[in-house]
Amino acid sequence: MTTIAKIALGKEGPLVSKLGLGCMRMSPVWGSKAKDEAESIATIQAALDNGINFLNTGDFYGSGHNELLVGKAIKGRRNDAFISVKFGGLVDNGRFLGLDLRPTSIRNFINYSLVRLGIDTIDLYQPCRLDNSVPIGDVIGTVADLIKEGKVRYLGVSEITADQLRKANSIYPVSALEIGYSLAERSIENDLLPTARELGIGVVAFANTAEGLLTGELQAPLAANDYRNHFSRFQGEHLKNNLAKVEVLKTMAKEKGYTPAQLAIAWVNRQGEQFMPLVSMSKRSRLPENRDAMAITFTPEETNILNTHFAPGAITGGTYLQR
Repeated sequence: MTTIAKIALGKEGPLVSKLGLGCMRMSPVWGSKAKDEAESIATIQAALDNGINFLNTGDFYGSGHNELLVGKAIKGRRNDAFISVKFGGLVDNGRFLGLDLRPTSIRNFINYSLVRLGIDTIDLYQPCRLDNSVPIGDVIGTVADLIKEGKVRYLGVSEITADQLRKANSIYPVSALEIGYSLAERSIENDLLPTARELGIGVVAFANTAEGLLTGELQAPLAANDYRNHFSRFQGEHLKNNLAKVEVLKTMAKEKGYTPAQLAIAWVNRQGEQFMPLVSMSKRSRLPENRDAMAITFTPEETNILNTHFAPGAITGGTYLQR
């Protein structure tokens, strides 16, 4: 069985598991229904049992449903879990309305989160995005105040630019950057990742399989009710081109005795010690596969094939990551 290593989150951050559990899809998002609650709770607890202590949620995931779920799962074992919470998103019936990053709102949000989670302190607290509607100093400064008050332990940021990351870190040390990153989505390699490396900030990388594109299981056309139809990456000629690209990953996976999804996770993991693949699961049956992906290595030739075949821009069309 693969043992999950621990990494320091940021220069002086806490030790956390190098594999994180994304809990969002356990709740109703993108028009989907909530998953089976008992199985979701069992999945979180099984992850904790297997050394995966980093649990990622957001106060707007399922309009609070996700935090309530995580709270039930960690009841009685708070010390086993490192809780990461995103805030600021406004949602109405599953529809994203925008952001509210006003200091008074942040102070309101965190108290609801603490109650839903059933805890006294959130380990990592982060705005889900920054849109310049509120000065970054006010947003980061408010979280810094919450840290001083004991309601938060560490500051995180999510889906921001290199300039914003540098600014945020100048106000208060940032422990983690949460960002979409995969073989199919490498645009952040231009400036955001170099900035994170320079500043010693941990990278919590979600969407490792690019919304299922890199699983090798996707087929065209998508079902009419599939939320991915909204994004050009999954439409028409873009989808045909992208699925053709994935064939190389499928071939390599077969030769190595793994699944394409495992290789996609492993590639993110192998980008460095500061990288944590954040993998969504809602069933215990997925845990061994994702855990074992962390032990996969690549030869220099395999690495070159993947980096060349999936060079930035090779996968065409936009996704929700390009707003």
